[in-house]
Amino acid sequence: MTKNIIPSPEVITFGCRLNTYESQVMKDLATQAGLNNAFIINTCAVTSEAERQARQTIRKLRRENPDAEIIVTGCASQINPGKFADMPEVSRVIGNDEKMQLSSYAQDVDHERVLVNDIMSVTETAAHLISGFDGKARAFVQIQNGCDHRCTFCTIPYGRGNSRSVPIGEIVNQVKILIQNGYPEIALTGVDITAYGADLPGKPTLGQMVRRLLALVPDLQRLRLSSLDPVEMDDDLWDLIGNEPRLLPHLHMSLQAGDNMILKRMKRRHLREDAIGFCKKARTLRPDCVFGVDLIAGFPTETDEMFENTLNIVDDCDLTFLHVFPYSPRPGTPAARMPQIKTSLIKERAARLRAKGDQAIEKHFKSMQGKTVSFLVESCENGFIHGKTDQFAPITVVGKASIANIAKAKVISYTQDHLIGNLVDA
Repeated sequence: MTKNIIPSPEVITFGCRLNTYESQVMKDLATQAGLNNAFIINTCAVTSEAERQARQTIRKLRRENPDAEIIVTGCASQINPGKFADMPEVSRVIGNDEKMQLSSYAQDVDHERVLVNDIMSVTETAAHLISGFDGKARAFVQIQNGCDHRCTFCTIPYGRGNSRSVPIGEIVNQVKILIQNGYPEIALTGVDITAYGADLPGKPTLGQMVRRLLALVPDLQRLRLSSLDPVEMDDDLWDLIGNEPRLLPHLHMSLQAGDNMILKRMKRRHLREDAIGFCKKARTLRPDCVFGVDLIAGFPTETDEMFENTLNIVDDCDLTFLHVFPYSPRPGTPAARMPQIKTSLIKERAARLRAKGDQAIEKHFKSMQGKTVSFLVESCENGFIHGKTDQFAPITVVGKASIANIAKAKVISYTQDHLIGNLVDA
């Protein structure tokens, strides 16, 4: 039936900001190749729940679009292509390297049903210049891919390969294009961005790259960084946090736990004291800085006391945004072979962490009352403007504004999940 024909490729994204960036690249490549009546599913492998949601989406798409091509890619398909190839709903499975190649979407080629290479053999991150992001006010720019670390719970290195960086010149060119196309805010993304530059000539650090980027693109109004490792910060980056107003005061840490024994069993590179020191130093340099973290609840061998240390680090670091993951064993990882905790206890601990996160957000929202904030307009509908403040807090304001503009508002109240403000003339 014609109503089920998809005129242009539709990309459905699961997971991280890097996947969001890559999905836009894939959409551009597939459109350029003339691919139509097709869905591309960009999967995530961080949790078993992310994989379950992807499989559920694939089945639903096939029921609703019996004649469409369904291409599955991303980290989950890279790690376990057979799991998706065994699904009768799936037309093709391609790997994380192949998904970034124009030839994978060519219409005059007899494609293999499964095309997934050895991701560890990939040594470069190809530059893909994109003009924008469909329906988004904020643009993402990939600066790095892969990871050289082997945390005991994580499969991502096997989906992404080893760490490799995008040369500074290519990053600058991409940011310039996005700025010219009306994006006032850029988020730099990757798998382990504090590892940036170790594989490039001269070994530039993340801070050195960001300093050059800001100098070479003076029209860039707002810059965000994705997840940072608290023990891999370089001096230039610390200096920028303290002295560069265009670098926004919201830092996200890849923390995972607040107990030193659990961190060691996770094979993380930091201790809880490092996380506390990171937040203290950043807040000293930039008093308005807020922090987000990833936390895993119920990691194998976690005792009540160990969990309390993770719960307490929310206050010890004065965290604001918590991204809580209930632990789920990933096949083949060392953590999956450790003594596991009961599922009911994992759920209980995750719920306690989320409740703690709700308290942290309310504390931040309450502290913002009466203050004037700038924010990026992300949507405007039914007389309401929605966006994110410099500190990445959601805000809703009555009025009208153009998407991707920077506006100002005085915070007058808040709800459980967003600030409420009145527009202020610039």
